[in-house]
Amino acid sequence: MLEIAPPKVAQVILYGHELERGEAELRAFIEALNVDECVSLIAVMWIGRESFQPENLEEAMTVARQEAVTPTADYLIGTPHFADHLEAGMEALGYSIAELEEALL
Repeated sequence: MLEIAPPKVAQVILYGHELERGEAELRAFIEALNVDECVSLIAVMWIGRESFQPENLEEAMTVARQEAVTPTADYLIGTPHFADHLEAGMEALGYSIAELEEALL
């Protein structure tokens, strides 16, 4: 089970798509998340880029927790297409990103 509210993931995705003008906001948003939320965020991204399957969410979260050495914001920003991977990961887990993003706008 995700340990981050889906609207928070949607917010990171929105910031990620506007990275050139919203990097500071993205960093501030991610830095305000707790460790469990950051772990979930990374796991969702990994599922979206198909490093893990949706049914292996718990395993992805365990690995993300064990391998966390880089600040989450730096890791995400340094990962090409991270916002797209987050979208794909949330969709694979059964969430409608379009609906979540629409609720934020």
